[in-house]
Amino acid sequence: MKKGTLLNSEISYIISKMGHTNTLTIGDCGLPVPEGVQRIDLAVIKGLPELMPVLEAVLKELSVEKIILAEEIRDKSPDILNNIIEIINLTEIEENKKIDVEYVPHEEFKEKTRSSKAIIRTGEYKAFANIILVSGVTF
Repeated sequence: MKKGTLLNSEISYIISKMGHTNTLTIGDCGLPVPEGVQRIDLAVIKGLPELMPVLEAVLKELSVEKIILAEEIRDKSPDILNNIIEIINLTEIEENKKIDVEYVPHEEFKEKTRSSKAIIRTGEYKAFANIILVSGVTF
């Protein structure tokens, strides 16, 4: 459910169509986009834009009850994981709502993206820097 304003019209449109438990994926530049899933391509060059500012902007708009990450992020990109958890913790405090965190193997993660309303492709260039956001409700 949409919460505020966002400049990117494609992302804003997808968020406005989200219902409870629908998913939206934000991925690095290497995450495959399954056939039939909308691609919102923000990537300009390697590293631009990074995942974190995109995630922060989306979290200001979308009510999230759970995030899904690849287990491999723990070993391959712990800095990205720490940043994600920090942003999630701040969001929980601001909204006074718990956001669950689920870890799945990367192959399962990619399979889960098949049901995303869209995949936002960033220029992030770090391994397993991908996140699935599970929409919550604003009440």
